Amino acid sequence: MKIDVALAMDGPVGAGQRARELAALGVDGLFTFENAHDVFFPLVQAASTTIDVDLMTNVAMALPRSPLHLAYAANDLQLLSGGRFRLGVGSQIRPHIERRYGARWERPVAQMRESVLAVKAILKHFAGEGPFDFRGEWTTHTLMTPNFNPGPNPFGPPPVLVGALGPVMTAMATEVADGLLMMPFNSRRHLENRTLPAIQKGLERGGRQRSDIEVVAEVICAVGRTPDEVSAATEGVRILLAFYASTPSYLPVLEAEGRGGLQAQLHALSKEGDWMGMAKCIDDDLLRALAVVGNPPEVARQVLERVGDLADRVCLYFPYSSITDETIGELVIALNQ
Repeated sequence: MKIDVALAMDGPVGAGQRARELAALGVDGLFTFENAHDVFFPLVQAASTTIDVDLMTNVAMALPRSPLHLAYAANDLQLLSGGRFRLGVGSQIRPHIERRYGARWERPVAQMRESVLAVKAILKHFAGEGPFDFRGEWTTHTLMTPNFNPGPNPFGPPPVLVGALGPVMTAMATEVADGLLMMPFNSRRHLENRTLPAIQKGLERGGRQRSDIEVVAEVICAVGRTPDEVSAATEGVRILLAFYASTPSYLPVLEAEGRGGLQAQLHALSKEGDWMGMAKCIDDDLLRALAVVGNPPEVARQVLERVGDLADRVCLYFPYSSITDETIGELVIALNQ
């Protein structure tokens, strides 16, 4: 199982140097978030300065973007990185799509499906394998002249992966995309009860085998080399878990753990801005169901127990500033062993 870590949370400045530092720790890949900075720009820096790690958006929001924009960006990063790029796309949630991005939100699974198919059709056309003729409900692409066509990528078209949590989006991803990014707010019970059946349903619907797609697990880690470091990491993780758990999108994960009533409680606290009060609602049992906690060998064991038999890769999340490169390096070694 290959290991990916986040490249940068603070934009493209210094991303190239940071990519070199993380590559030296032995990670297999680097990914970027869509946050306060563009999701693609840090990867441009990384692609120019590293030669032995994969690169991925995790994720670029598809609904506000034209599939042609996504295809151009993915094709260029595939070219710049020498064939090491994966385009990870996601849907976000309605308030952000409509009120932050100013875009349309109607039937998100259908919209995402169309976006993925359009991007793949455009990349296929760039490769000289099909016409530039995609006609959908939300997007249509029928005009391409030679001066706008980059032509075949010598490294092949980049894979397109979809971030998903619910069974309908998960099944869509495994039916039409090149891979699935399983959301980090998750538990083994939720994966077994909801995600795995949805993966299989999508594969059957698309006439595909498990080997036809790449499954990427995402795991939230509270890791440190000393008890004090673990304690500091745990508090950062509790805050993140409380934020996730306050939103209706993640209610099914809480319900799988028998904690569905917590969502409304956390949502009410979020309206009051009581973030520390929210974190206190994440008790140790729920913490360990949703995240992995301990020193590097302990966390490595928990990661493998949770997703080692399910995924081809794992994205490790460290949602706190106290993580050190020494700790990341020891965790990578422990996972590889």
